[in-house]
Amino acid sequence: MRIRHSEKLVGVLLILTLVMGACQQIGEMPAAEEAAAPAGTIESVKVAFVYVGPVGDLGWSYAHDQGRLALEELGVETAYSELVAEGPDAARVLQSYASQGYDLIFATSFGYMDSVIEVAAGFPDVKFEHATGYKTAENVGIYDGRGYQGWYLSGMVAGAMTQSNIIGYIAPYPIPEVVRNLNAFALGAQSINPLVEVRPIWIFAWFDPPAEREAAQALIDAGADVVARESDSVEPDKLAEEQGVYAIGYNVVNPEIAPQALLTAPIWNWQVIYEKKVRDVAAGTWTNEPIWWGMEDGVLDLAPVAEYVPAVVQIAVEEAKEAILDGSFQFFCGPISDNTGAERVAEGECMDDPALLSFDWLVAGVTGEIPQ
Repeated sequence: MRIRHSEKLVGVLLILTLVMGACQQIGEMPAAEEAAAPAGTIESVKVAFVYVGPVGDLGWSYAHDQGRLALEELGVETAYSELVAEGPDAARVLQSYASQGYDLIFATSFGYMDSVIEVAAGFPDVKFEHATGYKTAENVGIYDGRGYQGWYLSGMVAGAMTQSNIIGYIAPYPIPEVVRNLNAFALGAQSINPLVEVRPIWIFAWFDPPAEREAAQALIDAGADVVARESDSVEPDKLAEEQGVYAIGYNVVNPEIAPQALLTAPIWNWQVIYEKKVRDVAAGTWTNEPIWWGMEDGVLDLAPVAEYVPAVVQIAVEEAKEAILDGSFQFFCGPISDNTGAERVAEGECMDDPALLSFDWLVAGVTGEIPQ
């Protein structure tokens, strides 16, 4: 945990004179301290972050920490804890921050949800924000980005570049967020190449480099020549580089990790949400209203597409992105069938947000079943 503090120490001058007592009283007065930030300014808000992975993972936790660092650049006092396991450890860390007087606490992993609700009940004056969850309370808000937008665009690139028509997907947990992104990726790939088959492997972890590498190897051995990952380590990207296949990254721009393999990646800019929430707390206007922003709001983007991707593909992706930004692109519109052949979305209809937030089926072209 790192906490930034600053204070000025004033030395005490002791003068031996006949009026020593009076001088000692002056010397014992409280040391002058740096003036507190005026109430109502973002500098007056103390903010803590809790991460499930290491801040150096070049993944999910790293992306959130970039948002924290952006707050510090604005003068906000922040603290963070990394590698906090979901469950009792998360509750302990959240309670510690709340007890220390932090005004706003961001819990950045889905599995922190119940811990946030539990701890928040004991600290009604502290504001809590939980990423990707669905439970709220009077002092608990939830926030997320429409990651499926970036995954659809990434799928377009993957669908264009595969030669085997088999694309692998490393999926962390069978929750609606991951299912939604996986399906968007598959639909994006199919929009370019209808013959594509997307094969997920579920690893039941957000950050587990050995498991991620093992899953990537299994997918490559099964014929995948593009491997996408919704997990947090860069091991699958490195393996793709080593074995001469393509990779779709996630969370941040890091082409240097796999310069020949990395095609693109959905990337996050959490600062947009974090700055809004801090300003709301400072102004006394914070509410627990959920945030689910997209590319059009600046909270996510697509990493630059590799130069070797054909220009016609890059143009198609850019046109789709522009349609997302201007609001004319509609996602998950019918006809869409699941991978058992049953129609799930009729022609002329589109899935609404409640349906997207409870996604529990796989679109046609995605193999296997969602683990229970």
